[in-house]
Amino acid sequence: MQRSWLLGVLLVALQRLLLLPLNVSRFCFRGNGASVARIVPYAALHYMTYEQYRRWIINTFPNIGRGPGLDLVAGSFAGGTAVLFTYPLDLVRTKLAYQVVNPSKMKIHGVVSSEQLYRGIYDCFLKTFKESGFRGLYRGVAPSLYGIFPYAGLKFYFYEEMKRHVPEDHKNDITVKLVCGSVAGLLGQTFTYPLDVVRRQMQVQRLTVSKTAELKGTMETIVMITQKQGWKQLFSGLSINYLKVVPSVAIGFTVYDLMKSYLRVPSRDVREVVTDERNSQPSLQS
Repeated sequence: MQRSWLLGVLLVALQRLLLLPLNVSRFCFRGNGASVARIVPYAALHYMTYEQYRRWIINTFPNIGRGPGLDLVAGSFAGGTAVLFTYPLDLVRTKLAYQVVNPSKMKIHGVVSSEQLYRGIYDCFLKTFKESGFRGLYRGVAPSLYGIFPYAGLKFYFYEEMKRHVPEDHKNDITVKLVCGSVAGLLGQTFTYPLDVVRRQMQVQRLTVSKTAELKGTMETIVMITQKQGWKQLFSGLSINYLKVVPSVAIGFTVYDLMKSYLRVPSRDVREVVTDERNSQPSLQS
C-alpha cells in the first residue's frame, strides 16, 4: 500500500512537470495552488485504491474473471474514493479559478457582491463553510461522483483492454503505453464531459445566480442548461480539455507502469497467481 501511495505522489509530480508548458500565462495559474494541493492526494488515492480494490475483489471473489470488467469496477470505486476525500479542494480550486475580476472592479449585474471573492485557499474554505456549512464544501459532489465512476472506470478499462491486444514484444514500449493512455483518456473524457460541465456550474452557482434561481440538482441543472443554452453547451470546452486530459492520462498511465517496475511493485499477474494458489491449497490437501 505504501508503494502504491508513493507511486501516486511521484506520478503527479512528473505529470505537473511535463505539462507545465501548457500554462502559458499567469492567468492560467489562477487557483493553481488549490489544484496542486488537491491533485497530489487525489492521484495517490486513485492509483493506490485501484490496486487495493482490485486485490480485494480478487481475494473476495476468487472465481471472478480477470478481464477488463474487473478494471472497470476497481477503477470506478477508486475514482469515487479519491473524489470523496479531496472534493472540498476541488470546489475551492474552481471558485478561485472563477474569480477573473478584482473585487473593486466587479460591477456585473446579477453577480454576488465582492464579499464572495476569496483571497486564498484558506479564505475560500472559511467563507464557504460560514456561508453553507460542511454541506457547502460538497456542493456539486453528486455530478462529480456520477461522472468519476464511469470516467475512472472507463479510463482503466480502455487502457488495460488496449494493452491486452499489444504484441508481447511491444508491451514495454513507452510509445505504445502513451498511445493506449491517450486513447483511454480521450474516450473516457468524451463520454463523461457533460457531467463535468454540470459539476462546475453547480460549484460556482452562488457567484452567477441569485438565491431564488439557485440550482437544485444534477438532472435539473442538465435540463436548465439544455433549455437555456442548448445541448451543445454540455460539451462546451471539450476540445480544449482534450489538450490537458489526453496527455495527462497518457503520461499518468505510462509513468505509473514504469514506476511500478522501478519500485518493484508486484505485478497483477503475480498477485492473481498467488491468490489462485491459496484458493487451490485446501482442495489439494483434502
